[in-house]
Amino acid sequence: MKYLVGFCRLFVGVLFIISGFIKLNDPVGFSFKLQEYFSEAVLNLTFLEPYALWISIGVVIFEVLLGVMLLVGFRVKFTMWNLLLMIVFFTFLTFYSAYFNKVTDCGCFGDAIKLTPWESFSKDIVLLILIVFLFIKKKLITPLFRPYPNRIAVAIALILCVGYGYYVLNHLPVIDFRPYKIEANIKDGMTVPKDAPEAVFDYAWKFNVNGKEEIHHTKGDYPTVAGDFIDVETTEIQKGYEPPIHDFTIEQNGEDFADSLLQEPKLVMVVAYDLRKTNTDFYAEIQEMSVAAEKKGYKVIGMSASGPEQTDEISKAYNLEFPFYFTDETALKTIVRSNPGVLVLEKGTIKQKVHYNDLEELQFN
Repeated sequence: MKYLVGFCRLFVGVLFIISGFIKLNDPVGFSFKLQEYFSEAVLNLTFLEPYALWISIGVVIFEVLLGVMLLVGFRVKFTMWNLLLMIVFFTFLTFYSAYFNKVTDCGCFGDAIKLTPWESFSKDIVLLILIVFLFIKKKLITPLFRPYPNRIAVAIALILCVGYGYYVLNHLPVIDFRPYKIEANIKDGMTVPKDAPEAVFDYAWKFNVNGKEEIHHTKGDYPTVAGDFIDVETTEIQKGYEPPIHDFTIEQNGEDFADSLLQEPKLVMVVAYDLRKTNTDFYAEIQEMSVAAEKKGYKVIGMSASGPEQTDEISKAYNLEFPFYFTDETALKTIVRSNPGVLVLEKGTIKQKVHYNDLEELQFN
């Protein structure tokens, strides 16, 4: 029993630390996921949306600390109660998302590992079983060190988490798991391989045949039935290949310029997913940057999900000379965790990507 407790303790502790660290690497991305859960369409906790970022930071740091505390055996009763409460809450959340199909990705491991809602729920069920077992056998969880070294270990973990979180908040994630990382080609990320698996659907065709309802299943072809058609229900039974980058457009006046702009040998993108929430303190510097880039032969564009009214307003306020294009807000949030942020591309390949705090690091050859 002692060895089984030790294995479960190691497994749960390491998993909590890894899961927490991945989300701590990108707290802004995790806050976007929390906003989905807080939205009216899911949990209807809209009053929490403005605090999503700070909640996300608090949750992931606490998640890492609980993993460390379990491994070193520090304050076992407190640790086990909080692990149990946290996993019960996460299990409810993933079940709710899976059963009602509300959030298609729980964000448990950020962008590093994508899990379907039911996979997330299954993972939480396994963790729930292990944590309940550890909770029952908590007397067998002994401290790894004496009390003082244990406190030091937890304190060091807290300091490292806070410092790391502060850094990525004011710059960008240190490890970029997204399809828009440096050296990634956006056009390649949108391409579907020729041999990629296609989605398979089941079509349930309903007909009225001599006064009786009949259902005929096909993979898509309209069945030959001597009766009157009533309805058809479509069910996806096998997912097809989905490219890492999809629904990416660069629109202006209803026309998509993505293909031509991604062929530009020198392109600078100023990304601001929502101009109402953007940090306006840096737009004077962005204008100076755009002038310097254009002198080096770069084409500079703005990309936002805001409408013409907001783009015109900010352009006039800061004398921005580059045009703005419309791009989906979710795509822009994925591209760069900064509002605004700047990318430098060569024929669709991302060469540089910076937070607004790091504009001085941009280099134009």
